[in-house]
Amino acid sequence: MKTILHTSNTRGHADHGWLNSYHSFSFGGYHNAERMNFGVLRVLNDDTVAAGRGFGTHPHRNMEIISIPLEGDLQHMDDMGNSTIIKAGDVQVMSAGTGVSHSEYNKNKDAEVKFLQIWIIPNEQSVSPRYDQISIKDIATKNSLYQILSPNADDAGVWIHQNAWFHLGEYDSEITDSYTLKQKGNGVYIFVLEGEIEIANQRLNKRDGFGIWETETFDFKINEDSKILVMEVPMSI
Repeated sequence: MKTILHTSNTRGHADHGWLNSYHSFSFGGYHNAERMNFGVLRVLNDDTVAAGRGFGTHPHRNMEIISIPLEGDLQHMDDMGNSTIIKAGDVQVMSAGTGVSHSEYNKNKDAEVKFLQIWIIPNEQSVSPRYDQISIKDIATKNSLYQILSPNADDAGVWIHQNAWFHLGEYDSEITDSYTLKQKGNGVYIFVLEGEIEIANQRLNKRDGFGIWETETFDFKINEDSKILVMEVPMSI
């Protein structure tokens, strides 16, 4: 078993006034040669957008882009004709493929919006651009992990062009759980949204990230009420 710890205070940070963003991996003006990616997990940004502000129209290619709102309402528009609102309890996915342009704005004029922006390197290049969003409220469970993303359109959650699986978990304190990897050669990156957990004798606090690979399964303990995101991804790009 191999592991890597990224504590919250070691993340890259950009404060643009309207956007306050923390980068678990190199992004924009933040470059760290030792923090380029975790396998095919290329970007994990923890974004807070000021009221009424947002990302103007901009392009992407050949990337699987996942947005997970944590607070507030995020308005999405793209050149595929989609115009939607995503909020906490939703998951959004966009396969950029051959090319897509989109914008993301804080819908509200009196409150911030907070969301995770995640980029996954796809296992297929130049696919047809695709957009989807779902509510995960009906599949959410307490004190166990529930799947929100997979490679399979028929599975729970959204799907992407990569052999990756994402799970969320909302736990009460003093619970022990485990995760079994779904594909040999994959690793798991755990991101603590709230609370404190313990994995492989390592305590993780809010916004800490922890990678684990070369194992088939691992246990984790919830030290206080917590919410975690578990991202299983191929380690080979």
